[in-house]
Amino acid sequence: MGGAVSAGEDNDELIDNLKEAHYIRSDLVEKAFRAIDRADYYLEDYRDSAYKDLAWRHGNLHLSAPCIYSEVMEALDLLPGLSFLNLGSGTGYLSTMVGLILGPFGVNHGVELHADVVDYAYQKLDYFIKTCESFDKFEFCEPTFVVGNCLEIPPESRQYDRVYCGAGVQKEYENYMKNLLKVGGILVLPLEEKLTKITRTGQSSWETKKIIAVTFAPLVQPKQNVNGRPRSVPLPIFEVRTLQDLCRIAIRHTLRQPIAMGEGRTKRRVSFPGARAMHRYGPRFERRRFCRRFYRQCVNSMVLHDSMIPTAMDDCNYPGGVEEEEEEAEEEEERACRRVREDLPEEDEEESSGTEEEKIKGGCARAEPPVNILREKILRLPLPEPLKMYLLYYREK
Repeated sequence: MGGAVSAGEDNDELIDNLKEAHYIRSDLVEKAFRAIDRADYYLEDYRDSAYKDLAWRHGNLHLSAPCIYSEVMEALDLLPGLSFLNLGSGTGYLSTMVGLILGPFGVNHGVELHADVVDYAYQKLDYFIKTCESFDKFEFCEPTFVVGNCLEIPPESRQYDRVYCGAGVQKEYENYMKNLLKVGGILVLPLEEKLTKITRTGQSSWETKKIIAVTFAPLVQPKQNVNGRPRSVPLPIFEVRTLQDLCRIAIRHTLRQPIAMGEGRTKRRVSFPGARAMHRYGPRFERRRFCRRFYRQCVNSMVLHDSMIPTAMDDCNYPGGVEEEEEEAEEEEERACRRVREDLPEEDEEESSGTEEEKIKGGCARAEPPVNILREKILRLPLPEPLKMYLLYYREK
């Protein structure tokens, strides 16, 4: 199942295609998809096909098409702190994306039929935590996987806010799946060749919505033991976090806040309705946006001297709806842009005669990789090295 969107050159281009085709519709889902490179969950020999909108299978390993995962993530309506159960968790790709949204106080469990696939999922999870730069941009709910057939979960097991089944569900198992949900919970599953969203509205009431046509391999029927009794697959244990782990979450959360707000710069609120719309779409905004783009391209190209770099870089805003200091910072930026255009060497002025697209590409090609600010802040803390490494999740980079 797949092939609904054109192939991308990398993960970001794949996500762009999924957005353009309206498979990804919310910012939260888009951020989760961009944070994890789909190719990292492929075997090395098959990475070339990772950005095609196609399912992939090799032995027991399996990934659904990106358009399917997009519809699943959108249909689950995920929120921080919810509990999630992934039936047929596979490589852990979907569970990891879900964990980026659930946050540190959610529950993220998976049941997978094959033990070798669970081992593979834990390897990929460890790789993501230890090496992926985007990990530090999120507060993560780490998934836990168990081996077993999802049709052998005891009926008295705990219920979840969100449940997804990654295999075709036969009609006779529909009620079995529904009972895994809390009231108000959402179940997404392939049912009768339709990706279906079921919402539990009461103890015995449900709302059902068909999403798209899909083709999934059916659930594997449970096997009985020699004595004729069905096996039982216990779900992962819900463990209370240790005080040490809670401290790590709190410290990283505190250090991350200034990063999200522009290193301590609080955003000003406009003082009258419609001011932000005027700011974003007014004629002055277009001129300043070009000015900022030109200025940043020069910075990335390392053409500027230190004396040319202004002391304030701030979002442009309109006077009357914001504080005066923001207007002053905005004017300073424009003056810096004018100085740059006047003081550029002749050879750079010749290059600037090309198209704007070429200039931007040239600046990006010479730009240095972004600094992981959270990591730098942790490394500067007056703490013993083992504690710093604990705060960094013993990351390799």
